[in-house]
Amino acid sequence: MRATLITEVIAMAFDTVRSNKMRSGLTVLGVVIGITSIVGMTAMIRGFDESLRQAIREIGPNLIFVQRFGLLSFTSGATFNDLIKRPNLSVSDARAIEAQAGSIRLVDVQLGVGGAPPTQERVFYRDLRTRLLVVFGTTESFATGTALNLEAGRFFTGSEVQARSNVVVLGQTPYMALFAASGTDPIGKMVRVGSERYTVVGVFVKRPAVGGFNAGQDDFVVMPYTAYQRQFGLRGVTVTVGRSTNTRFLLPMQIAAVPREGVPQSVAISEVQQVMRSRHGLRLDDPDDFDLVTQDAILQLWDRISQATFLALIVISSIALMVGGIGVMAIMSISVTERTREIGVRKALGARRTEILFQFLMEAVILTSLGGLLGIVLGSALGWAVHLLSGFPISLPWWSFAIGLGFSAAVGIFFGMYPAFKASRLDPIEALRYE
Repeated sequence: MRATLITEVIAMAFDTVRSNKMRSGLTVLGVVIGITSIVGMTAMIRGFDESLRQAIREIGPNLIFVQRFGLLSFTSGATFNDLIKRPNLSVSDARAIEAQAGSIRLVDVQLGVGGAPPTQERVFYRDLRTRLLVVFGTTESFATGTALNLEAGRFFTGSEVQARSNVVVLGQTPYMALFAASGTDPIGKMVRVGSERYTVVGVFVKRPAVGGFNAGQDDFVVMPYTAYQRQFGLRGVTVTVGRSTNTRFLLPMQIAAVPREGVPQSVAISEVQQVMRSRHGLRLDDPDDFDLVTQDAILQLWDRISQATFLALIVISSIALMVGGIGVMAIMSISVTERTREIGVRKALGARRTEILFQFLMEAVILTSLGGLLGIVLGSALGWAVHLLSGFPISLPWWSFAIGLGFSAAVGIFFGMYPAFKASRLDPIEALRYE
């Protein structure tokens, strides 16, 4: 086919679509809905994905967490009864990692979080109080290991940890509730955490919120783990194993380790694993009775979840696209019947089958592609509307537009093929006789 003929056929297809605006719009409604769903949901899933990754990066780029068990434990198929039989972690475990794992630069003990319900208390200042906040005790390495910056003041020192000093660093939530409204400088002020008084020495910056939602990421206070032990002791929960009378004590504690510069994380993980297995007296064929959690493991779990969500989105949107495609096929078949005489005239004047087929196929593709473009616009608008109304992060990658346009064009080709083939096979003499 000559280029001029192709241009002429495309122009004729546009004219046909333009002359039947209402019918064309109703025909591609299913395609519009499907593409809007794909683009809009992709924008929100991608936005949430980037927000989550940023929040995880804030925890610390190379942190290795040692936990009795955590969320990732359940992905391995272990039952809750199996997991609670694991031994509690101890400060001695952290000291052993620090002394025996040569690839580890620093080790932090974190009491009050990990492996059990966290320790929670209210914080009081004069006549003000906060809601229940997570209280955890750490070493002086916490701020360095987690890469959390301070908005004001400082973090407590190693000497304050050894002396069991009553000092505390506030998250943004207690700072805003107790000091920000009045413009009071919190540094040096005395607050009460539960029943004990502490001196505020620092305030953390606001942490990024996953998805723009306030998930309590700033609802915490940090104190020396030695002061935590003095005030809370071994606070945890006791659970019953199965239907038996056996009970297990769950202590909220985890250990964080940071590898030395230039040491691959896999090497550091292997050394920490060897130290912990030796500490717990495990044989070579015994499975680990602890979990080693890294950013990569968390992100791999999220990748599986997001991929499954995106696949479900594609399947659901495909139903709308299929409905739209069936509508296109039905309308194009009606159009072929209505234009039978026109097809006969064109064939009588020398039009070939390929030209007739190409014309009707282009009409279907143009129809669905216009629906795809409208779906892209509406999907993008939907994403921005959600962002502006709720603050939910969005991302509009170029490939989501390409997928939307490609899917819509593919629907036109697939469902427009039968009507186009039917038109090209019409006998010119019979077509001219058609009234």
